[in-house]
Amino acid sequence: MRATWRILVIDDEAVMRESLAAWLREDGYEVDTAPSGREGIDRARETDYAIYFVDLKMPGGIDGIETMMEVKKLRPDASIVIITAYATVDTAITAMKEGALEYIVKPCNPQEISLLVTRIIKVRKLQRENEILRRRLSGRWHFHDLLSKSPRMQEVFGLVKDVASMRSTVLITGESGTGKELIARALHFSGERAEKPFVGVSCAALTESLLESELFGYEKGAFTGAAERRKGKFEQAAGGTIFLDEIGDISPKVQVDLLRVLQERRFFRVGGSEEVSVDVRVVAATHVDLAAAVKESRFRDDLYYRLNVVAIHLPPLRERPEDIPLLARSFLERLSHELGKEAEDLSEGALKALLGHRWPGNVRELENAVERALVTAKGRVLTEDDFAFLRPVSEAAPGWSVPTHLPLADVEKTVIAATLKRNEGNVKETALVLGIDRSTLYDKLKRYGIERA
Repeated sequence: MRATWRILVIDDEAVMRESLAAWLREDGYEVDTAPSGREGIDRARETDYAIYFVDLKMPGGIDGIETMMEVKKLRPDASIVIITAYATVDTAITAMKEGALEYIVKPCNPQEISLLVTRIIKVRKLQRENEILRRRLSGRWHFHDLLSKSPRMQEVFGLVKDVASMRSTVLITGESGTGKELIARALHFSGERAEKPFVGVSCAALTESLLESELFGYEKGAFTGAAERRKGKFEQAAGGTIFLDEIGDISPKVQVDLLRVLQERRFFRVGGSEEVSVDVRVVAATHVDLAAAVKESRFRDDLYYRLNVVAIHLPPLRERPEDIPLLARSFLERLSHELGKEAEDLSEGALKALLGHRWPGNVRELENAVERALVTAKGRVLTEDDFAFLRPVSEAAPGWSVPTHLPLADVEKTVIAATLKRNEGNVKETALVLGIDRSTLYDKLKRYGIERA
């Protein structure tokens, strides 16, 4: 297990640097070395080491303290040991004040180094276990947040448990707001990769070039502004899960790139010539009917079949009304605690109002509705009046009605503008109410020239 812990030795003195590295390797650790502060910082930028041994005095314009401070910026949780042949009380105080974990004097004793590293690793193991526990508790919370009495959702939960520990690619489908990301997190935090990263990417929110850079990273000088090499989301998710949300909106070029990653688990950084191998589980999600997109040649069939190894479909909230009271009361209990506002229950009238709404934004819209009602409610039991904003536009806003005599595009423009106004320019809430994703709404706002203010 020691081989999983990586250590970097930064020292301009070759004999000391290689001796220290050799002692640590004999103890079973993976050790890299750097002969200067600048090279050490470059290595820290590329690799997350558990421990850094940093010589205090080094030539090249950047000493050990400055090196340590730069590494700390890159790796705030790094354990740094300052080593020096010129120990003084002042340098020791400065080193510890700037974040050094330990301060040792040359010549170093191999046994002393071995005991020191063992002690640091022991602490870091405890920190890692705490982090895993925290993530798992977080994941459990998310999973429990998907409360449901619906037989169809119970089947979904069962499927999640069955495939959580597998490495198979999963495609989650369903309307916006049905909880696709929560299912993806449940898959990750319930499986064997829980201690590794869960990295999400909203594919619809980025242009083709930005999405490529975000997914695969880039090399220094790959394009204007690429001042240094940067790892992409696939590398950041190494050993864990990458969640590709709104996969149905990616361009044909990115479809080709993703297909190669799924087939070979290798890719090139943007502007790079060196292949990067990565072990990640891919979970993708979309509200788009990908099978139909394949028939219309808008989505590659080979990529679709690579993604659709395990399919999980989330039914919309309107097809499982038995979940509405359960979810609404769960949101009310949590939100009243988070917002510091006492609320006991929902009245029969409030439940009737909730059950009478179609919920185009699904569970996310229901949660927002409960929060909005809770914020403005005067009593401890939320009533039908607290959910008046759910009534049809013509009922909630006397004097306004859908102009059915106009062409369809004009009706759509009018409804979008009115809904945006009702939500005080909030695009997120407006998209939820209209049952479309934000990128689609932005397109329509631009097309119809609708101002948010």
